[in-house]
Amino acid sequence: MRIPILKLHHYLLVSIQTEIDDHIAIQFQEDLLNQIHKSGATGVVIDLTSVEMIDSFIAKVLGDVVTMSDLMGAKVVLTGIQPAVAVTLIDLGIEMKSVSTALNLEQGLIKLHQELGD
Repeated sequence: MRIPILKLHHYLLVSIQTEIDDHIAIQFQEDLLNQIHKSGATGVVIDLTSVEMIDSFIAKVLGDVVTMSDLMGAKVVLTGIQPAVAVTLIDLGIEMKSVSTALNLEQGLIKLHQELGD
């Protein structure tokens, strides 16, 4: 199983609609980085609305995805973060200081557009 990654203009959109296990998380990381490289995307919106809980490994992978995307020139906006996910990220010390967030996918796209000015 793979998490779908959609391209919209210069952005990539990801809506995680399933439980994430370690294998899916690693596959998503590889797929997203490859898509950024192939498409030249300048921004990524990752919608976590359907993700109710994450474990420490998934939290680390998510933090790594944000950092790696930034290194490749793509700004990441996380949307729809559930309270339990936010608590887990903070409890585990996952650094997300430079990451923008929004309540939903639409607001995430607006924020990305404002921050990138394209």
